[in-house]
Amino acid sequence: MMDAEEAASLETRTIVRELALEYAELNRNYFRNQLMPIPLSLRDGTGLLGCFVRDPRRIELSRSLIMNEPWGSVIEVLKHEMAHQFVVEVMREDAESSHGPRFQQLCEQLGIDARGSGLPDAHPERSPILDRIRKLFALAGSSNQNEAEAAMRMAHRLMLKHNLERPSSAEVDAYGFRHLGRYTGRISEAENLLAGLLGEFFFVQPLWVSVYRVQDHKRVSVLEVTGRHENLAMAEYVYSFLQSAAEALWREHKKEHAIRRDSERRVFMAGVMRGFAEKLRAERKAAEETGLIWVADPAAQRYFRRRHPRVRTTVRYSSEHRAAAVHGRAAGQKLVLNKPIGQGPSKKIRALPG
Repeated sequence: MMDAEEAASLETRTIVRELALEYAELNRNYFRNQLMPIPLSLRDGTGLLGCFVRDPRRIELSRSLIMNEPWGSVIEVLKHEMAHQFVVEVMREDAESSHGPRFQQLCEQLGIDARGSGLPDAHPERSPILDRIRKLFALAGSSNQNEAEAAMRMAHRLMLKHNLERPSSAEVDAYGFRHLGRYTGRISEAENLLAGLLGEFFFVQPLWVSVYRVQDHKRVSVLEVTGRHENLAMAEYVYSFLQSAAEALWREHKKEHAIRRDSERRVFMAGVMRGFAEKLRAERKAAEETGLIWVADPAAQRYFRRRHPRVRTTVRYSSEHRAAAVHGRAAGQKLVLNKPIGQGPSKKIRALPG
């Protein structure tokens, strides 16, 4: 049996091996295999998240970052350090500062966070548009169904009007990404439908991405959404609301029909997502009749392509004709988004090095 020191050493080797696989994938997708492989290692202590060292050449990542933060944050830091490596070893730029113009330009081209401190892809939690939508959702909590429905319609139309107004070209930080929900080894039908719903109605681009779960050393998936920061906040709220609402509706359905087991839970929840999507489609059609027609945002699409030069599609499956799905669909058609968008603090990641 291994002692604590041997176990820690094995864990470090396992994590470094996984980082090397990520490095190779990022080198292929972002840097066209122009980077020469470089030793990767973990560093203890607090402070720096990561560091590209010229001599002896290596990239170091914080052990605390890897053990305590989502894998998506780890990859963003690794990208940042690889960009430093590219500027020095491929572009042969030695004169400017580490976060100088060449580095900034490269990060802009590749969709990499170029800042030297703070959380990669830090995003504002408050904006005037979100404040107005929060107030409408508060009104949607009314016990009067007609008032609640009207408030939700107004909130969605307000979002639509806002997204018809494109950010100016100077707003280089207008777009970002978030990872939503849990790391999962199995993507359910309801989760797939919810991801599609966010993309169809809430002005974000969803994609299931592969991540490494350090706790049990497994490859799993997480839902990533990209888009304007205010839309990301909205999508995060909708994702959380619909997951919780579908669970609550299933519990009510079980009680009403004296169901003892959860064997049909996933099917019912998928039905809820379908029903709510149908409700939103009806609202969108009504908005289109008033001239509010959504056209895809080219800048958002460019940001998505920079982050994901190669995209894999997933197979979707359907159980929409099963009885539980029919009940879930009917429940979803009655749902109203009626809670304020959360304003909880984002996780902060410490400074990136120069």
